[in-house]
Amino acid sequence: MAKNATAKARPNGKKTGSKSRAVVERRTAQGDRRSSDAGMGDAFIKLLQSPLAAELVAVAATAALAALAEHGFTTTGGTRGKRAGKAVKEAGKAAAAAVGRRLGNEMDEIRKAAKASKGDATA
Repeated sequence: MAKNATAKARPNGKKTGSKSRAVVERRTAQGDRRSSDAGMGDAFIKLLQSPLAAELVAVAATAALAALAEHGFTTTGGTRGKRAGKAVKEAGKAAAAAVGRRLGNEMDEIRKAAKASKGDATA
């Protein structure tokens, strides 16, 4: 004989079994999210297409290539392979430093232009 799938009584008199739970439905404005994501995507694409981004990539590549040439980059194994790994690491550091310097120069130019425009506006 089959048993019923009902709640069983505990020794203390309380029943066990499935309890109904309140489920909170999270709602997000999907339309808002999609348009926001699309806006961020468009802004990112515009940033990548900007002359400054292209210049930063060129600066990084030039610095990396110079560092690789300086360290004698090779692709052979053995001790030369370890030296090549070190050369690649140094190339990455050189590229990051070059980009940092270039961004610093850009920020300085922006500050100078802002200061000059403040001086012109008050005069």
